[in-house]
Amino acid sequence: MKLVYMDHSATTPVDQEVFNTIKPYYTDVFYNPSSAYSPAQKVRKAVEKAREQVALLINALPEEIIFTSGGTEADNQAIISYAITNMEKGRHIITSAIEHHAVLDSCKYLINNGFECTVIPVNSLGVVEPETLEKAIRPDTILISIMHGNNEIGSIQPIKELAEIARENQIAFHTDAVQTMGKIPLDVKALGINMLSGSSHKFYGPKGTGFLYLKKGTRIGRLLHGGSQERKHRAGTENVPGIVGLGKACELAGERLPEQVERLTKLGKRLTDGILTTIPNTRLTGHPVDRIPGSVSVCFEFVEGESILLMLDQLGIMASSGSACTSGSLDPSHVLLAIGLPAEIAHGSLRLTLGKDSTVEDVDYVLQVLPPIIERLRQMSPLVR
Repeated sequence: MKLVYMDHSATTPVDQEVFNTIKPYYTDVFYNPSSAYSPAQKVRKAVEKAREQVALLINALPEEIIFTSGGTEADNQAIISYAITNMEKGRHIITSAIEHHAVLDSCKYLINNGFECTVIPVNSLGVVEPETLEKAIRPDTILISIMHGNNEIGSIQPIKELAEIARENQIAFHTDAVQTMGKIPLDVKALGINMLSGSSHKFYGPKGTGFLYLKKGTRIGRLLHGGSQERKHRAGTENVPGIVGLGKACELAGERLPEQVERLTKLGKRLTDGILTTIPNTRLTGHPVDRIPGSVSVCFEFVEGESILLMLDQLGIMASSGSACTSGSLDPSHVLLAIGLPAEIAHGSLRLTLGKDSTVEDVDYVLQVLPPIIERLRQMSPLVR
């Protein structure tokens, strides 16, 4: 049976070059980078090289990169640690209705500990409008966290404009760039942000490794305690293989970015156009143009997304019906509800996300088998009159 992987927003395979680079750090070069002897100091140099590789991809300084266990930890540290460290300035935070739960749940934690949070709406394309953000700002607002690209519908936010509003009001700005890191150009200086979260496994690096960009001069506390690693920002022995792999993945992403953006944009358009022209009563969700390359999100009326996934799986196609972090939930996506879709339509969502190894043949195979699946499910649906 033909196997087609179309869930790259959930995770990606480790690139072979990345894998070859990290293998020695599991076996021969296993030393703790905090140790004083010379073999360990070679490992320390490998960690610092990776820090430089990450910084180069986003136009940051190496000392502005804090390695973490992934995007979730980076989001938690950016939001919780910053808020607690700076609460003498205020206790109000702003975020959006379509954020990843790593951000939303961090805000809930702060609410339970004496903070206030305003969750601002998005428009029907899943985009935060600058005037909406401006209206939500209060004298006691200390932090704004708006994601760069949405993990479900692919919409890219106007981060530069939103961060400018924050800067004019002397408010720190964090963006969750887990879904855009390595997929589109990122320049933290041009964006004008204070903090950015990234995760290795979303762009062909190993799982369990990520980073937080912390602009020089931004005051933040620790989330983890127990050691002086990462310039006292993040305690714990460094995950050297993961960090080295993250660095190599960043290096490769920088080399391949222009070609991959163009190729995945074309493939994504082919897939989107094919679905919309062959399957009636189908809606594209998210911004039609300003979206992550290769990200396709649609809703089919009168069917359930879970049934679609099961039938696709029987034909070798791996996809999702929203965020992989909440795929076990039967509730409709909070992102789709936030853009105004009724719950009954949101339940019929399908997310297909392409990657560096996706081909025209893969896309055409999906376009071949998907229309009959939807037609069959609609024939069985009590919702169709």
